Amino acid sequence: MTLPRLSFLGTGYLGATYAICFAELGYEVIGVDVDRAKIQALTGGRVPFHEPGLDDLLRRNLAKGRLSFSTDYADAANRAEVHFICVGTPQRGDGMGADLTYVEQAVTQLAPLIKRRALIVGKSTVPVGTASWVEQLVAKLADPALGVEVAWSPEFLQEGFAVEDVLRPNRIVAGVRSAWANDLLAAAHKGVFDLAATEDREVPLVITDFATAELVKVAANAFLATKISFINAMAEVCEVAGADVTQLARAIGYDPRIGNKFLQAGLGFGGGCLPKDIRAFQARAQELGAGEALRFLHEVDLINTRRRGRVLHLAAELLGRPVGPAGPDLSGTRVAVLGAAFKPNSDDVRDAPSLAAAAALAAAGAEVRVYDPQAMANARRAQPALGYAESLTDAVNEAELVVVATEWAEFRNADPAVLGGLVAAKRVIDGRNCLDPAQWVRAGWTYRGMGRPPA
Repeated sequence: MTLPRLSFLGTGYLGATYAICFAELGYEVIGVDVDRAKIQALTGGRVPFHEPGLDDLLRRNLAKGRLSFSTDYADAANRAEVHFICVGTPQRGDGMGADLTYVEQAVTQLAPLIKRRALIVGKSTVPVGTASWVEQLVAKLADPALGVEVAWSPEFLQEGFAVEDVLRPNRIVAGVRSAWANDLLAAAHKGVFDLAATEDREVPLVITDFATAELVKVAANAFLATKISFINAMAEVCEVAGADVTQLARAIGYDPRIGNKFLQAGLGFGGGCLPKDIRAFQARAQELGAGEALRFLHEVDLINTRRRGRVLHLAAELLGRPVGPAGPDLSGTRVAVLGAAFKPNSDDVRDAPSLAAAAALAAAGAEVRVYDPQAMANARRAQPALGYAESLTDAVNEAELVVVATEWAEFRNADPAVLGGLVAAKRVIDGRNCLDPAQWVRAGWTYRGMGRPPA
């Protein structure tokens, strides 16, 4: 089978990762983006975000000639048979729904330029009904004699593990209209299945309709968000009952119907997907007349937001500071916040609970210094008023309180005895329940976790 040539429209986190990894699988790939700076960085062999392992794959496939990047949609139209839409779908500025401006722009720029039969495949996370709308756009803009078709195949990338998720996915979902589209999409994923065969693995394949394919991604994100907010709700109960949410999570996680994944209580979820996707899901359900079915997601969102404020009150408690009508007063207190990215192995600070907690501490009067192994530049752009440190030791130096807000290995494995010699007072809030409380207490620290009794 001859491998089709692929284009990836949008070279942000999603598109660049897929383009690079599919080149690694042996495809001829072009990535297209209107952002000239992104294209220049990628063409020069530099991934403009942090994702472990991706830089090496980029440089290798550029050198092999299988991978290129362009700002011209005509290059994609002329060179590829399968075009993947990988643009952002942010939350609308005037409500909770998804903004499909970038999807529309990608389709309207590409479709009139296509000169042969091709398949346009959506990967972006979108409200149900988008694929049919894209199909109508293509029907208006592309030459009808060519028979250009649309399909939808959602992505399931986890930041920090995205290379593995593309090369070795745990499933592939494809919403298609015809046997031809199904066959071409199968050819576009042949490299994935061939790799699985060499490793004696199976990749489950779900062939379905447009609406189901679109709903799979938002339903998965809604379920994960619900599970995270559930354990954080249990943390709230544990805090007033004197129980330990980490032991509770461990006990219920042994039940195979529940499982232990996504049961770590802390500051809650963030990033560029879960928060905006559950809001867009609610908005779309409301438009379809099924809003009551997703009312629980509003509470999921509220629980998640509420956990960020818990750090502020724990800080006041540990520091012995008053809590007035306007909230805690932390004036004159030096606080080290360890972590800015919303999760480890990423430099993504979009809707990051860590930065939200740091900003709340600063707003309460604390002198905050933030350190993150990878996300410093993005954090400075997102929260320029905060203080920043260039290293872990610099951040904690003379701090009266240390807050672990992202569970980087550098923080999990830090020696509390060594850090204890740098701080002004040994107080730590474990915002991710990722530290060993006994080890920190033995080193003389006052330890507080999320949903855990005082150690």
